[in-house]
Amino acid sequence: MSNYLIIGASSGIGQALALKLAENNHHVFGTYNKNEVHSDHPLITYNQLNVLDDNFDLAFLPETLSGVIYCPGSINLRPFERIKPEDFGNDFNLQVVGAIKTIQAVISRLKKSENAAIILFSTIAVQKGLPFHSQVSASKGAIEGFTKAMAAEYAPKIRVNCIAPSLTDTPLAASLLNNDQKKEANALRHPLKRIGTTDDISSMAEFLLSEKASWITGQIFHIDGGLSTLQV
Repeated sequence: MSNYLIIGASSGIGQALALKLAENNHHVFGTYNKNEVHSDHPLITYNQLNVLDDNFDLAFLPETLSGVIYCPGSINLRPFERIKPEDFGNDFNLQVVGAIKTIQAVISRLKKSENAAIILFSTIAVQKGLPFHSQVSASKGAIEGFTKAMAAEYAPKIRVNCIAPSLTDTPLAASLLNNDQKKEANALRHPLKRIGTTDDISSMAEFLLSEKASWITGQIFHIDGGLSTLQV
């Protein structure tokens, strides 16, 4: 049994991953921000955590962690000229600084594991270049650079990888998929002609945490229905 910390495990990809890990007999310590969450699974425990707090308490964690998965994010799609500089800063604090604070707080626990891994999340928009994505791409571009720097610094003890999905059917993307017309239009943009699911992304995260991925680090994985590389 391994111990995993999932920041943002109350819904979407984080919640799907928590269930996968627990079903494989791993103990998951999940966090939620505002809305209290409980799990019926005996191997999943939830604790409230706001990564934007100056000081947050991770005393609920065991002394050894096999992995940390940082899921918090935002999707703010607006014309660049309508975005205030502080909006970029808010996204950066949530998606980059929050990850940094979390990892710094648990790095000593990860070092005690025989198969430690960190999973971060980016977006297809960093590689692809999409209009109205400047706000999210700025933060996620930083995450991709951070991933590679951390992988280099902590090899061979801790593996660090990043998943860059395309549009995925999660509560975070609800406004982009809130009717059948939007769902169909977005599905048709992808070579595989469908929207990503939480199972698609969480399955990749589960693999990267496992010993099957023990020779993989410093990589950005585009799980995006082929959109980043194919034109069909």
